[in-house]
Amino acid sequence: MKIERRRTDHLIEQIERLTRHLEALRIADYIELLERPWKLITTNFIAGVARGLGFAVGTTIIFALVVEGLRRIIMINIPIINDYLVELFKLIELRK
Repeated sequence: MKIERRRTDHLIEQIERLTRHLEALRIADYIELLERPWKLITTNFIAGVARGLGFAVGTTIIFALVVEGLRRIIMINIPIINDYLVELFKLIELRK
C-alpha cells in the first residue's frame, strides 16, 4: 500500500511538473493560433510590416549619420581623407 502511494505521489509530481513546463511554453496559445488561421495571418502580417518599417527607418537614420559624419570630415579639410571622399562623392554623383 505504501509503495503504491509513493508511486502515485511520484506520478502526480511528474504530471504537475510537466503541466508547469507546458504552460511555460504557452502551447495553448500556439494551438489557438493554429485553430484560427486568419488570426495567425494577421499577426504575422503586422509583425512583418513592423519589421520592414523598423528596418527602413533604422537604415535611413544610420545612413544619414554616416553621410553627416563624412560631410563633417570634408569640412575639417584633412588632405588625404578629404581628397578620397571628394572623389567618392564625384563617383556617386556621376551614377545619378
